[in-house]
Amino acid sequence: MHLALCQYAIELFEHPRDYQAHLESLIEQAARRGAELLVMPEYSSLVMTGQMPPEVRGDLHESIAALQEMLPDWLAQCEALAKRFGIYLVPGSASVRDDDGVYRNRAWLYGPNGLIGTQDKLIMTRFEREHWGIEGGSGLRVFETTLGKIGILICYDNEFPMAARLLAEQGVDLIVSPSCTDTESGYYRVRTGARARALENQIAVAVSPTVGEAAWSQALDYNYGRAGLYVPADIGMPASGVVAQSENITIDRSSWLHVELDLSAIAALRDDGQVLLRRDWPEQFDAERMYVIDDESQKS
Repeated sequence: MHLALCQYAIELFEHPRDYQAHLESLIEQAARRGAELLVMPEYSSLVMTGQMPPEVRGDLHESIAALQEMLPDWLAQCEALAKRFGIYLVPGSASVRDDDGVYRNRAWLYGPNGLIGTQDKLIMTRFEREHWGIEGGSGLRVFETTLGKIGILICYDNEFPMAARLLAEQGVDLIVSPSCTDTESGYYRVRTGARARALENQIAVAVSPTVGEAAWSQALDYNYGRAGLYVPADIGMPASGVVAQSENITIDRSSWLHVELDLSAIAALRDDGQVLLRRDWPEQFDAERMYVIDDESQKS
């Protein structure tokens, strides 16, 4: 599989045609290099708020309310690009207002034949809960593709082990993680989570982040992150578990991290690796062995 992971620089496009040309050029650039699966970051859609009047795009709540009218055209363009280039495309995520009036953070997966499905972020960060009013979704989806079984865990979801575990138990070989973090520590949390999920489940985890500054947006004001592909540190894999990673933690122009991924080589580690974490996972829940020893009672 040829993966292209976007380190997406936040730019200001004040006219729809400029943004549409930007998105098309970006996708075409990766597709022409042979990318089969392209991943863009969490809240990448918010770049479209640059087209709004300054007083709207600068308001946290008004901007995502106004964004709702723009989403259908954006999604139509993403689907058309996936079909045109015959690729699988995760165009990032958006805050979507559902029929119940609640905003949820949703990612999409398109294939050569159109929409395959969506995945909502399950666990919200403090910013999303306390300031933005975005609520978590429910349910995990396994996406069947010609490249293999793929799961999507958006940013913070990768910092919790059980979601990835459920996907792994359903046969997912690759988890893609669109992310958006406004501090370096946030980036490192996502990276640490992604590497841990790859190790625990003996799968691959790919991250696509936002980068750069956008003083015109309260939601995308500061962004740090490296695109990266992480695998178990084991036989035939990089000793660090890091297959590839962007060089810089922020850049001025969007860039693709291109990397080849052999899912069959990773799958083989589950049967014959140096360690068998997936097989041994249940042992940590063995109550007969996993308990806290009360030293004081032993002394008596």
